[in-house]
Amino acid sequence: MLQMRAFIEANADWLTVFQFPSYAPDLNPQEGIWSLVKRTIGNLAAANLDQLARTVKRSLKQIQYRPHLVDGCLAGTGLIMGD
Repeated sequence: MLQMRAFIEANADWLTVFQFPSYAPDLNPQEGIWSLVKRTIGNLAAANLDQLARTVKRSLKQIQYRPHLVDGCLAGTGLIMGD
């Protein structure tokens, strides 16, 4: 922790650090992605772990090709992308 503070102080001219709560799902865009995946597998009765893994991968692949969904998860956090 001390090394991190030293690094932050040494680079304060260009580095901005925001302290988030230890668990803040509303600030994590990936929480939105997992929420979309959970909708896909919500009623799945997987026969085995491989079937579950294939279903999750397929769901993630479908989300990947729908950038508006990813953008929506980012927008839902209220955070913005820097230029």
